[in-house]
Amino acid sequence: MSAHPKHYYTLDEYFALEQVGDARYEYWDGDIVCMSGGSPEHGQIGGNIFGELHSQLKGGRCKAFTSEIAISTPTLPPYRYPDVSVACGGANFQRIRGIGALINPILIAEVLSPHTEAADRGAKFEAYRAIDTLQEYLLVSQDNPHITHYVKQENGEWRNSEIVDLASVITLNSINCRLSLQDIYDGITFS
Repeated sequence: MSAHPKHYYTLDEYFALEQVGDARYEYWDGDIVCMSGGSPEHGQIGGNIFGELHSQLKGGRCKAFTSEIAISTPTLPPYRYPDVSVACGGANFQRIRGIGALINPILIAEVLSPHTEAADRGAKFEAYRAIDTLQEYLLVSQDNPHITHYVKQENGEWRNSEIVDLASVITLNSINCRLSLQDIYDGITFS
C-alpha cells in the first residue's frame, strides 16, 4: 500500500482544471487522467483515420471529429475524449459546464496505448455502448497492424472482428466509408 493516500478529485476540481489551459483530461471516479501528449505513432494513426474519414465524408450528411471533441457518456460522467468520432444527420452537442460534448456519435475510434487499452476495451467501451446512436467502435493498435472492429447488431448485441493484415480494408457500413489498414498505418514503422 502506498505511503501517500490517493487524492480524490471532485467534479468541481476536474471542471476547474478542464477550463484552464489546452490539455484535455478525463474524469474517472475521483481520478483525473491527462489525455494529451500521446506517442508520435498514436498521433499519426489518429490523424490518418480522421483524414481518411473527413475526406470520404466531405459534403455528405456525416462529419468526422478529432480528439478535441468530447463525447457525452451519461453512464461514466461527464464525457470522454475519443481519438476520432463521427456524427450523422447533424452533430448534436450538450453543454456540460461550458464544454460542448457530442451526444450522437455513430462511430468512435480509439488508438490504443499501454496506459489506456484496458479502459478503452472495458469501462470506456461500456460507456460508449450506452449511447443509443453508436453503431461502430474501432480499437486500433499502435504497436502492430491490428484493429478490433465492433459493430452493433439489430438485436443490440455487439459483434467484433479482428483485422491484422495490412492489405485489408474495413467497411464502415454505418457511415458508408472504407478504411484500408495501409492508410490507417501510413507513416508508421513497426519493429
